[in-house]
Order: sequence, then structure tokens, then C-alpha cells
Amino acid sequence: QVQLVESGGGLVQPGGSLRLSCTVSGITFPIRVMGWYRQAPGKEREMVAILDKDGGSEYGDSVKGRFTVSRDNSENTVYLQLNNLNPEDTAVYYCNAFSGSLYWGQGTQVTVSS
Repeated sequence: QVQLVESGGGLVQPGGSLRLSCTVSGITFPIRVMGWYRQAPGKEREMVAILDKDGGSEYGDSVKGRFTVSRDNSENTVYLQLNNLNPEDTAVYYCNAFSGSLYWGQGTQVTVSS
């Protein structure tokens, strides 16, 4: 059974930073793409950042220059470094993994507020 377990969310002040982690278990072959999406209240889920197994990455326009995605292929773990956070970044952040099938984590809440 494939499981994605996220951690690292929380409450942070504007301008602050967080680091999210997501570890995938139950997949024994290389994961083609790993990434992060987010969904704010009343809004559709949007792509934050994705990273393929060869290092190619893509970012959402609103996070470019502030967020960085990375992964440890040996640990099937993907990270998201969130810097210079603002209230508009408040959302539930979901990781996913694609390798033939698409799998999602349960989400972790990020709240940016003073």
C-alpha cells in the first residue's frame, strides 16, 4: 500500500519560513515526479512546485523565487522550502508522487498570520 506522509506545516508570521517534508512508502521503483500542490479555502487546488527524478523542476508563478523544491531519491522524500511567506500562502499543502499512478498525501496546514 502506497502512503505519503507530510510534515512541517504550522503557523508562521509574514516574512517567515517553513520546510515541508513528504516521505513516500510502498513504492519500490524510482518515482518519476514528486511535487507539492496547495488549496486555500474557497479556491481550487494549484500547483506549487514539481520535480522529476532527473532534477527538472517547475514552479507556480506566485511562489517563484521564494519556494524551493528538492528531493532525496534514496529516501523517496520530497521537500519544500518556503521563504518570505505572506498571508496569501495560507493553505493546505499536499504532496504527490507520480510513477504510472498518481498518489496524494493527506495534506498539512500552513497558516501565515501575525
